[in-house]
Amino acid sequence: MTAAPSGTHSTPVRAGDRERETAAGQLGLALAQGYLDMPEYERRVGSAFAAQTSGELRELVADLPLALLHRNDPRRREAQRAAARLSVRLHLAGYLLMVVIVLTVWTAVAVSGGPTYFWPIWPILGAGIGLLCHAIPIRMCAARR
Repeated sequence: MTAAPSGTHSTPVRAGDRERETAAGQLGLALAQGYLDMPEYERRVGSAFAAQTSGELRELVADLPLALLHRNDPRRREAQRAAARLSVRLHLAGYLLMVVIVLTVWTAVAVSGGPTYFWPIWPILGAGIGLLCHAIPIRMCAARR
């Protein structure tokens, strides 16, 4: 510890649960990115949750390239965007499958002499609104970037 300018000793700052969880999250990212192996990760996470001070937590992540561990890492953001685009494509595929199924059922009933009221409009419209509510915000976020 270093002495405070006024001659009093500075005391270590106690760590809270949120700081411990943040450090554990950084260690998890380091494990996922290959900076730590599993035994080292387990040892450090155990130490993080046992840490009493903020200084102890800083020592656990001091040797890691924290610039790569930040949540606003460009590679992470691009992976999130790609996952969002994929989710819209999968939603669209499910929607189109549903449209084909309800139109097939309606056509089979209409051909067999049943009523010709076009009831598929309701599931098609309802699911279409859901698809749009999913796709538009993702499209708008992509357009802003």
